[in-house]
Amino acid sequence: MLNALIIDDEPLAHEVILHHLAQHEDIKVAGRCYNATEALAWLANHQADLMFLDINMPALNGIELLKVLANRPQVLIVSAYQEYALQGFELDVTDYLLKPVSGERLAMALDKVRQRARSMLADSVTHEEPRCIVLKVDGGKRKWLLNDISLLEAYGNYVKLWQGGKMTLVSSSLKQLKASLPAAQFTQVHKSYVVNNSQVAAINTDTLTLEDGRTVKMGKLFKHQAQQLLG
Repeated sequence: MLNALIIDDEPLAHEVILHHLAQHEDIKVAGRCYNATEALAWLANHQADLMFLDINMPALNGIELLKVLANRPQVLIVSAYQEYALQGFELDVTDYLLKPVSGERLAMALDKVRQRARSMLADSVTHEEPRCIVLKVDGGKRKWLLNDISLLEAYGNYVKLWQGGKMTLVSSSLKQLKASLPAAQFTQVHKSYVVNNSQVAAINTDTLTLEDGRTVKMGKLFKHQAQQLLG
């Protein structure tokens, strides 16, 4: 289900869009505004996946509205003026429809909306932070859940991977291993130590203590960043 916002100063334009949308059960009209000012106020308190946007409106036109919106939903421009089409596509609108809009033309535009929505969802899944990591151990490979790792300790050309009191020696440099970890979950606190942020229990002047009781030194170059881990 996609939540839609209609923005047009002509009541008849609202009715035409509503009439055509009756054929599309996956599009819900969550709001209706009659000028850009109303739309800005509505968007400040509600979320839309799609906007049906007119161009020629009083005070602030549709193109100007798009330029001031920081996080825009998908946009279908519905206008009687085709000369704004280039500007619209430069602002990444999904489609540009000329009035009067037919049901068939709107259906084509909504197919584009659905396709883009699916693509955006796939991209968000692809860019999710990893939950596990595979590392070389004793000539083979092994997988760890990131949440289970409490501490990574440099050890020459290897890294001591700690899970509480249990240690495994993995074949990697600390620098290489840290680069493959999500920055939001792991922080380097010393040239030899990387900690799991969620495992930090206490922070003192020069050390921090992990949930398992282990104490880790903080390096001068990393101290400021490390001291932010508990807020």
